[in-house]
Amino acid sequence: MTIQALQSGLNTIWVVLTAAMILLMEGGFALLEAGFVRSKNSVNIIMKVFADITIGTLSYYVLGFALMYGADFLSFIGKNGFLLKGDFSHLDLPVSLDTFWLFQAAFVIAVISIVSGAVAERINFRAYILYVVLMTAIIYPIAGHWVWGGGWLSKLGFQDFAGSAVIHALGGFSALAAAILIGPRKGKFNPDGTSSIALPSNLPLASVGAFLLWFGWFGFNAGSTLQATDVRIGHIAIVTMLSAAAGGAVTLIYTLFRYGRSDAPSVINGSLAGLVGITAGNAFVSDLSSIVIGIVSGMLMMAATDWLEARKIDDPVGAFPVHAVSGAWGTIAVGLFATKDGLLTGGGWHLLGVQLLGLVVLCAWGFVFTWFGLKLIKQWVPIRATNEEEELGLDVSYHGIMATHSMPEFLKVEEPIREKNLQEE
Repeated sequence: MTIQALQSGLNTIWVVLTAAMILLMEGGFALLEAGFVRSKNSVNIIMKVFADITIGTLSYYVLGFALMYGADFLSFIGKNGFLLKGDFSHLDLPVSLDTFWLFQAAFVIAVISIVSGAVAERINFRAYILYVVLMTAIIYPIAGHWVWGGGWLSKLGFQDFAGSAVIHALGGFSALAAAILIGPRKGKFNPDGTSSIALPSNLPLASVGAFLLWFGWFGFNAGSTLQATDVRIGHIAIVTMLSAAAGGAVTLIYTLFRYGRSDAPSVINGSLAGLVGITAGNAFVSDLSSIVIGIVSGMLMMAATDWLEARKIDDPVGAFPVHAVSGAWGTIAVGLFATKDGLLTGGGWHLLGVQLLGLVVLCAWGFVFTWFGLKLIKQWVPIRATNEEEELGLDVSYHGIMATHSMPEFLKVEEPIREKNLQEE
């Protein structure tokens, strides 16, 4: 066996393994969101994750990957490679095309899962399936082409190693548009403008979900090297760990002093915010910079949560504060702290300016196209559950089952509801 063949084999194993780690993050999303929402909607959370994985994967295979990584057309969009057919030699990959596609497919599933949490407990399941197709086939792939597929932002020098902007900020602002358009959950905000607290159904479950996401993030960030022998892997892993720890630590301490107790949902989301914040710059910033990035990510997440509440925007799992705000900060942080060309490391203003431009464009793209996309979907399918469906719970309304009942008890109590739904259809 030649050295080249050995290198190729190691790269393939590395990328497939990290792709599997990223896919396991869907289990993290499922547990995190199911633990944060009320138990009557937990099965619906799981089914939306399965829609992400199944419908999203197929949509990306048929159309999305070609738009993202096909040969560049006008620096805006890929123009070939639908169904993975055609010439992709322009990519100059260290692994096979199939291996690279698998890794990218895991990424696209993560994007749509961000939106899922923001519209939890009230989105119409059929409308959500249509939106999955829109996000994974068009919205995310076109934006991804600008940065990773040879498009105009990459030519300007925009840096986003693993997706603080392309995945998290874009997904988070898409989630904001969806949450605003669909509206808050029934009873979330009182007539006097105050907010009602919807207690999480299972915080230990949510914490396990966060730990799975944390684990998968090492695949997310370090796997983006696409090479098993890349000397940056160890550094990427340590700054990922430090930023997540800093985000969790600052929210733990902040809530301890602000409320007199450490708030579990805040600490969970603070750690995730630290992970999101370091995703753009993990290959470009120092250890100490990663801690600063994590601390700021955690505090911005807390501030954004208050901002949403003040504007009566309902985001049950904190998708916008965690992903959009922390992702935006992480993108800007590259322009500040990058060891090469960062403003605070002697590199001047150019990189920071490019980062700001790219960030604004990507966030606007996600928000605007999600808004109009859901408006279009609304012409065929209601995008929101009815009051009756929301009151009963989306588990029974859309899936005919409850997460917390044994099957014999369910059949005895809930079968008339299932028959009623079938008759109405």
